[in-house]
Amino acid sequence: MSSANVNLQSKALCVQARLIKHYGEPVRKVRRDPLSELILTVLSQNTADVNTSRAYDSLRERFPTWQDVLDAPVEEVAEAIHIGGLSQIKAPRIQRILQELADQWGSLNMDFLQALPTDEARKYLTSFRGVGPKTAACVLLFSLNKPALPVDTHVLRVARRLGLIPEKVSAEKANILLEDLLPEEAYYPFHLIVIQHGRTICHARSPRCEICPVAQDCDYYATLIEGGSEEKPTE
Repeated sequence: MSSANVNLQSKALCVQARLIKHYGEPVRKVRRDPLSELILTVLSQNTADVNTSRAYDSLRERFPTWQDVLDAPVEEVAEAIHIGGLSQIKAPRIQRILQELADQWGSLNMDFLQALPTDEARKYLTSFRGVGPKTAACVLLFSLNKPALPVDTHVLRVARRLGLIPEKVSAEKANILLEDLLPEEAYYPFHLIVIQHGRTICHARSPRCEICPVAQDCDYYATLIEGGSEEKPTE
C-alpha cells in the first residue's frame, strides 16, 4: 500500500472510531441464508429500510417458500411486495432469479456459495440481472460472512465528502477502492456506522456539519470553512 493510501486508511479508521464513539457500536444484522438475503436486498433497492422489512415480511407471509414465490402469478408477487415500491420491477426480477437458480441447480438455495472464494461468489451473484455490486456485497457480508463492503448511497456520499474516494467516482468503483483501502475486519462496522451517519447527520441536502463528530476529518467541511459559510463545530 502506498504512503498516500496508508494515510487514507488511517483517516478512514479514525473516522470509524469517532463515529462509533458518537453513535455507539453498530448493531449487526440478523443473519439469513444467502437466498433470503439476496431477495431481501433486491427488495431494498431504492427503498427505505422500514418498507423493505414490511415488503419482505409480507412476501414470506403470503408465500411461505421460495417455490411458492416462483410458482405464483407475478401480479400476486407484486401485490405482496407493493409496500416496498417498484413492485412491478422487483416481482419479475425475484422470480427470474429463482427460475435461473432452479434451472441451474435443481433447488432453491444458495448455500453452495459458502464454499466458493469471495471473488467467485461475487461473480456468480452479479450474473443475475438486477444484482449489482452493492446487492452482491450485502449477501457476501451479511449472510456468508465473507469480506465485502456494500456501498450504498450513504456510504458513497459520506466517503466522497470525507475525501476517502474521488468526488466523481461511481458506486462500483468506490466499492473496489474502499475494499482496497480498509482492512477486511473493518468492512462490517464501517458500512453500518457510515450508513447511520449518512442518515442522521450527513444528509444529501443540508448536512448538519455544525454537529458532525468527524467534521475535522472532512474535506467537504473544510471547503465550507475556507468559503466562510460555516462555523467550526464545538468539540
